[in-house]
Amino acid sequence: MGKEKPGFLTPKAIANRIKAKGLQKLRWYCQMCQKQCRDENGFKCHLTSESHQRQLLLFAENPDKHIDSFSKDFETEYLELLRRRFGTKRVHANLVYQEYISFREHVHMNSTQWETLTDFVKYLGKEGKCVVDYTEKGWFITYIDRDPETIRRQEAVKAKEKMDADDDEKIAKFIERQIERAKESGTEKEEHQCTELKREDESEKIVLTLNTTKKADPGIKKIEPSTLNNPLMLVDKVSEKSKSVTSSSHKTEKRKTKTALEEIMEVEEKKKEKINRKDYWLCPNIVVKVVHKKLGEKYYKKKAVVKEVRDLYTGIIKMLDSGDKLKVDQSHVETVIPAIGKTVMVVNGAYRGEEATLEAIDEKNFSCTITIKHGLVAGRVVSGVQYEDICKLNSES
Repeated sequence: MGKEKPGFLTPKAIANRIKAKGLQKLRWYCQMCQKQCRDENGFKCHLTSESHQRQLLLFAENPDKHIDSFSKDFETEYLELLRRRFGTKRVHANLVYQEYISFREHVHMNSTQWETLTDFVKYLGKEGKCVVDYTEKGWFITYIDRDPETIRRQEAVKAKEKMDADDDEKIAKFIERQIERAKESGTEKEEHQCTELKREDESEKIVLTLNTTKKADPGIKKIEPSTLNNPLMLVDKVSEKSKSVTSSSHKTEKRKTKTALEEIMEVEEKKKEKINRKDYWLCPNIVVKVVHKKLGEKYYKKKAVVKEVRDLYTGIIKMLDSGDKLKVDQSHVETVIPAIGKTVMVVNGAYRGEEATLEAIDEKNFSCTITIKHGLVAGRVVSGVQYEDICKLNSES
């Protein structure tokens, strides 16, 4: 009678399964049959088996086809591991190979067209798929990523860097023009030279003329004596006088030209506005109002504090009255405008992330005026800030 096989849960059967799961020696692996033998005796038995002989007959019909197929699979899997694991970093070729062969069902190199790893690395460099270089420590490779999406991202980054560099050049040229303009205006001014007072004729008298008459203001009309008797006419004259004075003052204000510093600050503010203007505005520790009825009638039009921001557009809020915590989208809430003099957080725009003091509210234009509290621009007054760009800051923090 033959020897019975051990049961499925016996120690010997479990040990055999553990050995079968691990990596075995490469010289006892048959690539055509994709079978791993445990020892030399098992490999010899496999070579004489009928299934192996059939695979050899298939291989003998077209050996180049099978070798090219194995070579292509090996190259694809090796480059995929290199791209996914190391990216475009420079790495030792043998390190990638060791990670590759740790996979049990990998394609073995002895079944490909390359005899050694060195030949395979030289092939990658020759085909332009990797940058290869040889050092005392061996061959190093760097993956060349030619994915269209990656190339598009790289071009977008380069375009952004070029645009920023162009903006910096424009600002530098603008400053140079302002300096040249200031120098030209300085040279155009006549320099008054002081001279010594001399009299050519001793008998000549010195005469000083003082012009005591003042030019009449064209905006002020002269009041005739006849109007003094009529108080109503006198009031009309005074009102006309005040209107003319205010109109002349407005004209002078409009004529005021911006200084070079103000123009530079305006350019910088426009640049910051372009960079910091985002489609998301939630940030921690601000007070918001629930404007979505789907969250529940008891939360509608109630105020809450943002405790945490997730994925830029989602936040965890805590209701001020009940203390309930909700997960909301930024479209479910809106900003809260506090009383004048209170502290607000700039949640969008040029000064995004800055704390400021609310100075005034323009209800007609739905905007307000704020003063920055901290940082390099502390004390700067910014007008025309929209309601949705600022929000009340939680005072309990």
